[in-house]
Amino acid sequence: MSGQRPASSARGDITPLQQMVASCSGAILTSLFVTPLDVVKIRLQAQKNPFPKGKCFVYCNGLMDHLCVCENGNSKAWYKAPGRFNGTLDAFVKIIRCEGVKALWSGLPPTLVMAVPATMIYFTCYDQLCAALSVRMGNHAQEAPLVAGALARVGSATVISPLELIRTKLQSQKQSYRELTNCIRSAVQSEGWWSLWRGLGPTLLRDVPFSAMYWYNYERTKTWLCERYNTREPTFTITFISGALSGSFASVVTLPFDVVKTRRQVELGELQAKNLSSPGSSFTISVMRRIVAQDGFRGLFAGFLPRLIKVAPACAIMISTYESGKAFFRKHNQERMLGPLQTSNT
Repeated sequence: MSGQRPASSARGDITPLQQMVASCSGAILTSLFVTPLDVVKIRLQAQKNPFPKGKCFVYCNGLMDHLCVCENGNSKAWYKAPGRFNGTLDAFVKIIRCEGVKALWSGLPPTLVMAVPATMIYFTCYDQLCAALSVRMGNHAQEAPLVAGALARVGSATVISPLELIRTKLQSQKQSYRELTNCIRSAVQSEGWWSLWRGLGPTLLRDVPFSAMYWYNYERTKTWLCERYNTREPTFTITFISGALSGSFASVVTLPFDVVKTRRQVELGELQAKNLSSPGSSFTISVMRRIVAQDGFRGLFAGFLPRLIKVAPACAIMISTYESGKAFFRKHNQERMLGPLQTSNT
């Protein structure tokens, strides 16, 4: 069981509050680095296929998806393209030149409001669950990251789902908070509390397997690299490489569920914008059959390369920053504990 020492030692001597601060810093850095990539991607998409009023698109900056409902054609800053873009680099240059550097971080506020707290809950729950399960599972402690990752994702996704629904309604219909409250109350009365968790099923089908595979492979890769380079504590490079590799593998395996979830999310957003009810054939398996009928099995793996390019650096930045933050607090706690001991010895 020596292979579990780097993982377990990394979470036993810092407080949950310190874990939350470390994950918060990781979430903010990930948003800052990855948001420009998705802003450019959406501008390029809008240039080829302009978004008409009432249509939706999904914006994802490495931490979570944001559903955006078009209001007046191409009028929003998200995809208001000055002139024509000839590629990714050309888009970066023209956006900065014509609109300023701030335009590359369009849509960052909703991430900071929603994704950062969700990430804090997710990472802190994972660490606490993994530490507890490692003790309880005994000889099967190596599987603790698998179980802890799945449970932590179920909790965070369930908490954030109603907030995403509320935010989508606010964005699509520009309602006041009083009107929104009345709308939600009437929906709950007619369809029950479960209406606040529409679309949660496809989200869990994608995110829970992703989280389980990600944490399991991350801990195993990190332990293997620590043993290979003969280091007890993982370095920034080790955590960065482990996060990128495990995130890439998990994103490829769960890509069909990501395609279904995105399709379902867009359809729900457009129905909400038009005040229409959800169709009966909206279950995950039905959406999969529809995609296969329209585009073949290749349709379930649409967006393979863009998802891989985005997920790999996002996972690497998030986990390496998180581990660095925990290492900082661990060192701080040790120095604070050694201070009184040194004073008493003298």
